[in-house]
Amino acid sequence: MKPTSGPEEARRPASDIRVFASNCSMHGVGHVFAPGSLNLRRGMWAAAVVLSVVTFLYQVAGRVRYYREYHHQTALDERESHQLVFPAVTLCNINPLRRSRLTPNDLHWAGAALLGLDPTEHATFLRALGQPPAPPGFMPSSTFDMAQLYDRAGHSLDDMLLDCRFRGEPCGPENFTMVFTRMGKCYTFNSGTDGAELLTTIRGGIGNGLDLMLDVQQEEYLPVWKDDDETPFEVGIKVQIHSQEEPPIIDQLGLGVSPGFQTFISCQQQQLSFLPPPWGDCSSVSLNPNYEPEPSDPLGSPSSSPPYSLMGCRLVCETRYVARKCGCRMMYMPGGAPVCSPQQYKDCAHPAIDAMLRKDACACPNPCASTRYAKELSMVRMPSRSAARFLSRKLNRSEAYIAENVLALEVFFEALNYETVEQKKAYEMSELLGDIGGQMGLFIGASLLTILEILDYLCELQEGLGSHRTQVPHLSLGPRPPTPPCSVTKTLSASHRTCYLVTRL
Repeated sequence: MKPTSGPEEARRPASDIRVFASNCSMHGVGHVFAPGSLNLRRGMWAAAVVLSVVTFLYQVAGRVRYYREYHHQTALDERESHQLVFPAVTLCNINPLRRSRLTPNDLHWAGAALLGLDPTEHATFLRALGQPPAPPGFMPSSTFDMAQLYDRAGHSLDDMLLDCRFRGEPCGPENFTMVFTRMGKCYTFNSGTDGAELLTTIRGGIGNGLDLMLDVQQEEYLPVWKDDDETPFEVGIKVQIHSQEEPPIIDQLGLGVSPGFQTFISCQQQQLSFLPPPWGDCSSVSLNPNYEPEPSDPLGSPSSSPPYSLMGCRLVCETRYVARKCGCRMMYMPGGAPVCSPQQYKDCAHPAIDAMLRKDACACPNPCASTRYAKELSMVRMPSRSAARFLSRKLNRSEAYIAENVLALEVFFEALNYETVEQKKAYEMSELLGDIGGQMGLFIGASLLTILEILDYLCELQEGLGSHRTQVPHLSLGPRPPTPPCSVTKTLSASHRTCYLVTRL
């Protein structure tokens, strides 16, 4: 009997594999499950379909594996701007304490820790400072605060700042914010703290930035008593140019500016953007989770901390280490822990910080968004012979004093263009789906709807199997009448009649 087709095929259940194959949009499946016996042609079609499916799955697995590796790429661009926020400029005198402000009480408490003095050397050191020795019956105070010492004895900006101009307009000490660093009492221009409006510039070049004239006050420098790691041999000012979000780490990142010179620092702003995990390792939280304070930690909660920055993370890391190891913090460190005593400075805090810096024990990721400044430095001698007399009359100082103590500093933008360094995902989800769709169309000629067709067929097949298992067999008490082997169904059309013989199994 010839295989039936037409209305007979239409009467087959939808779960029939041949019905599904003949209607499936996936190329080649209809040839594999075509009516008839297995022959060479159907075998070749079956091999081609299997090979195409295997190749497609192999390509898809490779694309998914590449996507799961989370590659990224870095894009460098240069952009123009009509206005840029001026950076924060932090200044520190290399000499941390003024000799005229030290007292016998200071030497009693901090002489050994800060200056390496033995108690028997106090009188000699006071004479070297030009001060009388401690009077008979001297009694030191019962308490001593290192922060108060540096605040009282550190260099005052009112005395150091001889002239200040920003974009040609006068400025003064009121435009600076006092800040403690490891170098002592320092001052930051355009810090933006306490809600102060950030200063901007609309042009690049000399004369469109910060112009300072400073007196380093060498007569206030402490005498070099012993040669140790904390003894400064230099004279001048340390300068750090940084964004307002970063605390100054001027002892490590500061530039040296020397008296007797006019120094020009040309800056170019760089905006950095990094990707978070799993594509990168940046962080945008205020504190790294590894450094979150515990309930009993005296450093406070991270909710009150400033925005996350690399230098801020390192400072918090150092603070937490010193607070846990020594039970105190150094005066420039944030938090609510008590300030270390001079003895704690000498015996615990300074060695702990030095050991951390050598080991680089703070694992701080890059911030997801940050601003830094590329710098170029140049200098010329000052004052000239003709200018020395004028400055001597203007400042009421001798020419020799001006040559040894006065310096000029100019900080400005080279131009109002800035660089952007941005990490981008090398392979997006949309690209993965596009590659899968391309491979699917190339190898098996299918689409997303084809997958839906297959799922729909599997659901119908499962329903058919389930109904077959739950079907109740027919029970009869009497003899079953014979079933005719076949029946004839007649279908009438408008033009003629056709009889189909349907075999009932």
